[in-house]
Amino acid sequence: MIKNLVFINLFFISLLSVSKSYAQNIPMTFHNGSFWSIYLNIPGVMNPNLSPKSNSGVSLNAGQEVFFFPNGKRGKKELLFIVSPTWRRDTILAIDEMISSRKKSVGF
Repeated sequence: MIKNLVFINLFFISLLSVSKSYAQNIPMTFHNGSFWSIYLNIPGVMNPNLSPKSNSGVSLNAGQEVFFFPNGKRGKKELLFIVSPTWRRDTILAIDEMISSRKKSVGF
C-alpha cells in the first residue's frame, strides 16, 4: 500500500515537472535594427552575436536572464531583461531599442 502511494506521488511529481518545463519555453525573435553588432550573454544557453539589421530566433524559458555589454564585447555586462512567463509565443524583441533605453536608465 505504501509503495503504491509513493509510486503515485512520484508519478504525479514527474508529470508536473515535465509539463512545467515545456510550458515555460517561449520561442521569440531577437531583432537588431541597428548598423552595429550586438553582443549578448544568456547564461546556460549561449552568447549570441546579433549581426546588424538581422533577426535571430531563440527559445528561452520564463525567468531566463539576458545580459548585454554596454561598453562593448569585453566590458562589464548589464541585465537587459528577464523573460516573463506572460510573454506570447513568437514575440519580436527589438534588442537594439531595448539596449538603448536600458543604457539611459543605467546611466551609460
